[in-house]
Amino acid sequence: MTRTLRTFIAALLVGTLLPLPMPAQQATQAPQKAPAKAPAKGKQPTKAPAAAPALAKPTLDGIDAFIEAQLKEWKVPGMSIAVVQDGKVILSKGYGFRDVEKQLPVTPKTLFAIGSVTKSFTVTVLGTLAEEGKVEWGKPVREYLPKFRLFDPVATEHMTVLDLVTHRSGLPRHDLLWYGSSLTRQEMFDRLKYLEPTAELREVYQYNNLMFMTAGILASEVSRTKWEDLVRRRIFAPLEMTASNFSVNDSQKTEDFSQPYLEIKEKVEKVPFKNIDEIGPAGSINSNVEDMIKYVQMHLSKGKYGEKGEKKIISEATATKMQTAQMVTPGGDGPFTEVMSLGYGMGLGIGAYRGHKVVSHGGGIDGFTSSLTFMPNDKIGMMILTNRSGTPLPAIVSRNVYDRLLGLEPIDWSKRIKDEQEKQKKAAEEQKKKSVTARREGTKPSHELKEYAGEYENPAYGVAKIALEGEALTISFNGVTLPVKHFHYDYFEIGDSPREFLKDMKLQFATTLKGEIGSFAIPLEAGVKDIVFSRRGEKVSREALESLVGEYVLMNITATVALEGDNFTLTVPGQPRYELVPMKGLSFDFKGLPGYSVEFKKDESGKITEVMFFQPHGNFAAKRK
Repeated sequence: MTRTLRTFIAALLVGTLLPLPMPAQQATQAPQKAPAKAPAKGKQPTKAPAAAPALAKPTLDGIDAFIEAQLKEWKVPGMSIAVVQDGKVILSKGYGFRDVEKQLPVTPKTLFAIGSVTKSFTVTVLGTLAEEGKVEWGKPVREYLPKFRLFDPVATEHMTVLDLVTHRSGLPRHDLLWYGSSLTRQEMFDRLKYLEPTAELREVYQYNNLMFMTAGILASEVSRTKWEDLVRRRIFAPLEMTASNFSVNDSQKTEDFSQPYLEIKEKVEKVPFKNIDEIGPAGSINSNVEDMIKYVQMHLSKGKYGEKGEKKIISEATATKMQTAQMVTPGGDGPFTEVMSLGYGMGLGIGAYRGHKVVSHGGGIDGFTSSLTFMPNDKIGMMILTNRSGTPLPAIVSRNVYDRLLGLEPIDWSKRIKDEQEKQKKAAEEQKKKSVTARREGTKPSHELKEYAGEYENPAYGVAKIALEGEALTISFNGVTLPVKHFHYDYFEIGDSPREFLKDMKLQFATTLKGEIGSFAIPLEAGVKDIVFSRRGEKVSREALESLVGEYVLMNITATVALEGDNFTLTVPGQPRYELVPMKGLSFDFKGLPGYSVEFKKDESGKITEVMFFQPHGNFAAKRK
């Protein structure tokens, strides 16, 4: 699937955890009807556009056959849906299979990953804390999290709690910092300061999972309670969402859960569960439609739940704020005139469908696509859960349900979307034919392939390993190993991969002043400079480091090498103390000073006799005292 086509499908899904460009579904209120004007003398009144013809009776009759047909059409193994109208659940049902191999059917109790629908839960618990006076939406994040740091110092000081949950931090997605990595939630938080922004604070809407993770950390800090326990106590318990959990590991211990599926080379296959516990506040909740429809009902009732609204989860003011656009979302209304865009609220997208306000959010993570959607003015809402990645099925089904319950002539969204996909696919193919490769034939790498092998590290994205397997290189990053083939000179290209978003990415290797392979750069995030991974040094024992400690003299200058705790340092009179980072053998780099390194030399007996300084303006030798 091309990136353009993925983006089109993404636009139907209202946000996702998957690292794809994913604009939120947008909406607006229906325009008010203007008073009729008398026609000018001698002119006939202009005929207004015909309204969509209404059905004789709003009904869900025939919905079963429709959904079953769409499951086959879009090759989705299974789906569940719950619909509420005027405060009553009018449909709660499963379709297809939660496990194709075992032919286990989907039920209303089947657990699916809800993905980014989780974001609204994080905002909801923050809302409860705000109502208790523990959080203020307009206060800077650093008042609650003093260690909060971003790349941009202005954003660091001025970003508010509201900014965290409205996708206006100035940061692009940077999803490969967390997707598939083994970093803890705290480690990811600590690395935010290394992520380059693409815009100023509040300048533009940019979907970002890491800011919602930070919002969860903030909620935990001010309440002295884990984010998971906050959601459990303040949302799950009062709404009696007894089946919902926070980890796919827990889902798999239950009797009724869905397997995840993905289309690979035109065949739908079961894929491994993706554990995303550490990014939890942005998307780790798993639930079923029986539980989730209670959550939808609560938001439809502006924070209240129960037959008489006796349970207040959040105040009406908080619910209204969540359902009101706080940030304009770019990209226009898309190819269909019935779907209008307005903006993003707080953990919820704001939009309109055929003139009716829609509040919604979608979710997508490996093997699952979900959609929470409701019309607050029409008292209609639903939750749709599917077990296939990247499918537009939730949008197709939800719009069909709205058509039926609003008494409108149904639109064939399945055909429309399929036609649009084909148009996008053909356009991408034509563009590919016209594109000219910049590859220079007949070139070769500057070093033997074995010299590229090693571990490389970026302060934000972590460690990537380049290995020589047979006569070819591979890259291991965030839990997967991918083939790497030579492109030209010191550029290499990632080959076929189940992670399509990494396919064809170029790695540019760079040499150090000493002529060794020292780093590679890769465009992991659009809009920012290529992400640079620097070669990690070899581990050096404390005993070996101690053998290097001493004084080294160059003319009248004495450089002191010392081991201070775990830090191996070098001090020159009149200069700051430098930390030396082990690289290879007896070579060390100056931490934070590219192009500066030292190498200790031995005599024939194995005794350390001198240290060589390698610098951009020359190389120098200092004798050991």
